[in-house]
Amino acid sequence: MRTNLLKQKIARNEKVFGMFVSTPHPTMVELLGYAEFDFVIIDHEHASSSKEMIENMIRAAEVTGTTPLVRLAEVNRQDILKVLDAGAAGIVIANVKTQEEIEQAAQHTFYHPKGMRSLNSGRPGQFGKQSLTEYIATANEELMLIPMIESIEGIEQRDAIVACSSIDFVLEGTADLSQSLHVPWQLDHPDVEDHVEQLFESTKRANIPYAIVSRNEAQHQQWSEKGVSIFVLGDERGNAFRAYQAKLNHYRSLAREESNE
Repeated sequence: MRTNLLKQKIARNEKVFGMFVSTPHPTMVELLGYAEFDFVIIDHEHASSSKEMIENMIRAAEVTGTTPLVRLAEVNRQDILKVLDAGAAGIVIANVKTQEEIEQAAQHTFYHPKGMRSLNSGRPGQFGKQSLTEYIATANEELMLIPMIESIEGIEQRDAIVACSSIDFVLEGTADLSQSLHVPWQLDHPDVEDHVEQLFESTKRANIPYAIVSRNEAQHQQWSEKGVSIFVLGDERGNAFRAYQAKLNHYRSLAREESNE
């Protein structure tokens, strides 16, 4: 199994940057890899990616040296098994609300003694080139498990959730949390900020790294000053749309200036 470079960087407290990938095609992952993102989160919650496409997207990440994580909508044994057998370096479980959910995810992610994942080396174990016993030990060391906490229920159970010893870091889900608090997309609402701060403090007490979705420079700097070092820079579709729109508007303004001369 490949060495998990993201896990190593986080252990060294390096600042790392990732992005959600929702476009179901390996080219998007390859592009971000060559742009030198540390990791990608291949979306299998909102996006329409097939399992075969996810495997090819994972390959694209491997080619470019970026760490491939896959976001799943829920704790499902078969989904977890298939994306890990396809070569994912870790899984992000959306909207975790209870300790039981994340403990169950750990059982499906890791092999004995950390879990009870079904035995099959597949791609990660080079189809048997690496002995199964060696692969089991390596996988238990290299794989990552990340809960997204994005609801009132999850915040209320935050201390129990972060008590799971198999968690590598916690990712905030401020957008859905705002809706759960009845103030959808009001990300700077006092109630939203208070709940996010509660989650952050719980991760600090548990000595678990915290990850944020950077939505603007001021917010990014604020969390960086608090010691956060894991940043998700949004979704590749939104970033691409804004970049294309800004470029088009710029050249349209140049054309208007020229026509007025």
